[in-house]
Amino acid sequence: MSSLSRELVFLILQFLDEEKFKKTVHNLEKESGFFFNMRYFEDAVTNGEWDEVEEYLSGFTKVDDNRYSMKIFFEIRKQKYLEALDKRDHATAVEILVKDLKVFSTFNEDLFKEITLLLTLGNFRENEQLSKYGDTKSARAIMLVELKKLIEANPLFRDKLQFPNLKNSRLRTLINQSLNWQHQLCKNPKPNPDIKTLFVDHTCGQSNSARAPSPVTNHLMGSMPKMGGFPPLGAHGPFQPAPAPLTASLGGWMHPSSVPHQAISAGPIGLTLPNNADSEQVLKRSRPFGLSDEVNNIPVNIFPVPYPGQNPAHTLYSSDDLPKTVVANLNQGSAIKSMDFHPVQQTLLLVGTNIGDTAIWEVGSRERLAFRNFKVWDLGTCSMTLQASLANEYTASVNKVRWNPDGTLFGVAYSKHIVHVYRYHGGDDIRNHLEIDAHTGNVSDLAFAHPNKQLCVITCGEDKTIKVWDAATGSKQYIFEGHQLPVYSVCPHTKENIQFIFSTSVDGKIKAWLYDNLGSRVDYDAPGHSCTTMTYSADGTRLFSCGTNKEGESYIVEWNESEGAVKRTYHGLGKRSVGVVQFDTIKNRFLAAGDEFVIKFWDMDNVNLLTTADAESGLPASPCIRFNKEGTLLAVSTSENGVKILANTVGARILRSIESRALALDASRIASETAGKAPIIGTFGGASSAAGSTIGVADRNAPAMTLNGDSRCLPDVKPRITDELEKSKIWKLTEITEPSQLRSLRLPDNLLSVRIIRLIYTNSGGAILALAYNAVHKLWKWQRNERNMTGKATASMAPQLWQPSSGILMTNDISETNLEDAIPCFALSKNDSYVMSASGGKISLFNMMTFKTMTTFMPPPPAATFIAFHPQDNNIIAIGMDDSSIQIYNVRVDEVKSKLRGHQKRVTGLAFSKVLNVLVSSGADAQVCCA
Repeated sequence: MSSLSRELVFLILQFLDEEKFKKTVHNLEKESGFFFNMRYFEDAVTNGEWDEVEEYLSGFTKVDDNRYSMKIFFEIRKQKYLEALDKRDHATAVEILVKDLKVFSTFNEDLFKEITLLLTLGNFRENEQLSKYGDTKSARAIMLVELKKLIEANPLFRDKLQFPNLKNSRLRTLINQSLNWQHQLCKNPKPNPDIKTLFVDHTCGQSNSARAPSPVTNHLMGSMPKMGGFPPLGAHGPFQPAPAPLTASLGGWMHPSSVPHQAISAGPIGLTLPNNADSEQVLKRSRPFGLSDEVNNIPVNIFPVPYPGQNPAHTLYSSDDLPKTVVANLNQGSAIKSMDFHPVQQTLLLVGTNIGDTAIWEVGSRERLAFRNFKVWDLGTCSMTLQASLANEYTASVNKVRWNPDGTLFGVAYSKHIVHVYRYHGGDDIRNHLEIDAHTGNVSDLAFAHPNKQLCVITCGEDKTIKVWDAATGSKQYIFEGHQLPVYSVCPHTKENIQFIFSTSVDGKIKAWLYDNLGSRVDYDAPGHSCTTMTYSADGTRLFSCGTNKEGESYIVEWNESEGAVKRTYHGLGKRSVGVVQFDTIKNRFLAAGDEFVIKFWDMDNVNLLTTADAESGLPASPCIRFNKEGTLLAVSTSENGVKILANTVGARILRSIESRALALDASRIASETAGKAPIIGTFGGASSAAGSTIGVADRNAPAMTLNGDSRCLPDVKPRITDELEKSKIWKLTEITEPSQLRSLRLPDNLLSVRIIRLIYTNSGGAILALAYNAVHKLWKWQRNERNMTGKATASMAPQLWQPSSGILMTNDISETNLEDAIPCFALSKNDSYVMSASGGKISLFNMMTFKTMTTFMPPPPAATFIAFHPQDNNIIAIGMDDSSIQIYNVRVDEVKSKLRGHQKRVTGLAFSKVLNVLVSSGADAQVCCA
């Protein structure tokens, strides 16, 4: 997000606060992550509003981001636990222990056991470490002091604790200035202009009748006939887009042949789309995990899509690129009902089964990362119908699993009323987010969409309705009624700023809905009145459906949107006695369906069957299938309650690299060369003493730390890198032939003048980090000012030699080290928060904000000669040694996970691939190795 967009958020926060929208203010603070309101946080802690405390914190950090965050969450949950014990509420205490404190047992099992033993005491103050615990009020006050210290020291809260100094009503002032400017541009300015709306530019020359209606107050919407045509967006639209082909397309769907066409002009009187204009801008918001700006809009021209009649031989995508080779088998243990690949980490597979189990698999390593079975989270809030159904039989089948567009959430639709939405933070970190009692009876389908720039969950079910839910709060936004039988599937889509939902029912009826209350715009029949699912090609230009009717006849077709009619029907589907055929699309080129114990493939432009794959046998009659986004992998369910992964050449190569790396880690696992692990949380004493003894201590008793906090900065990092790569395509190299073309700058240095051994730019480009011969690090930062608006490194102005207020220096361990023989090395984490460094002695991990030593490890021999952070996980570090080995070290568990050998002399360089999960190394033996 640009700096101006960030400032706009602060202006909105000020406006909301002035208008007393308190809850909205704090929601925006949390969702934007720009400003942490310490006063609000203090009030919530003082009042013991623990759920709100953690919910608010979740907008800025999570438990395993770093040890500061871990300590913050631990203290909060510990206090909540002690308060429950103090009230003799053992049931609540047990729930807190299992749900909230269990996560810390991974890092310190003994501490968790000690916490558990408090349940056996009549008064937890009998524990010596808790003997000074006072009443609830004083305990919260003591804890709050420590929490504030931890938050202020946490790098993730840097620059987020101070609200900008703004004049009152700054946003209103800017709007008034804009209106004054618009009025000055009027051809015939009136002395007392009548400004009634901000939705369009002001002009005195435009009559009131010609002004575009406000999307909020447009009274014409209610008078629009339900089955009327959909006029094109003309100049009267709020963003004035040019008329697009889609308007005719939707018009065709809204006028089946049995309904007479209605003539509607493109003038200002007509149906506008309130709140839907410019909906693609929702994709421009910053996303977790460093997603690109085009999460939903997969590029159109990755592979050419031929026009009708074009020779398929001219395409760049041949049938040889189809994933047909079995490369992995996953044993789920129950029948597969639905699957979905992660939209970003495309070797992660989400699976749902017929007994209500949900799992996430890493198909490269064949490892099941996470697992959940069917369980209602809060039965008391469920409808009586559901409670009665569960009392009779506490089981449910998964009908559909789906990731949201950026892979941070996934939804699960069950056969009994319920939809669960989980937050996914990578690895095995799944957290409950929403439980929705969505429909009476079976929930047939779910999907994610962004209507009105708001992430929503769309569901349909046995109660004949389609419902739209806010994905953040679970509140119901819309309900669409009109089907006469249970709704089988939904297909949300956006074209040319028009957002809509296709829905299909079990009797083959197809309807389309806009996000309003005007009813369906389409009432059409699927081929053969089949129970149908619909989907678009990756580029969103071609619409397909596939289904099976009561007689067992199956149809897979492409639709002509402009006419609302079938464009082509594909041949080759068999007749079945039970079930509905499932299908999927590969990019913009192929269709596939699970049918007659095989997978069948079609070229989108050829109705005849292209080829089949039997996946080495073992498939059910109608297997469930799902492709990853790039079409390199295909998951297919088996008759033995498992999943087979099929790959093309590219997919197989990626999986082999993942597999070989996993095998290397398992085969070469060794014990850590350092001392035993220390407590993660520190002492179990009161909050008043814990933080100071554990944060920033430079010894082996310091808590192990987690560096995944770096990933929270990725939304800014990846788009920036993408932009730079795009720009690089048009850059021209400049030949430097004259000294006048060069600029030089001497970096100021008031420290001891010692020669520099290593020197790098930070990833942000705004600083230079150096390592001197005497093992001291020096950091020069460029300040953002009028002469340097970007704050990037430049020779036009001098940077500052930066030090924290404490005056400490980042100094490597050089005890028992001969500096002449040492080979200094260091590496920066992705967001410049941490530096790992060595100067011939122990390896040190420093906090770049405070310069504190977070830990030291691996005393020589052998000594480190090169260090590299893993590009996706800053907990994984490759360390080249002077004995020619490479050690893969996991910071989280403080353990060497594997030792790689292949060089004959010391390691001189290491580089991780950001795509192929491969590590490349170079050595003084003039060899390059790949692992």
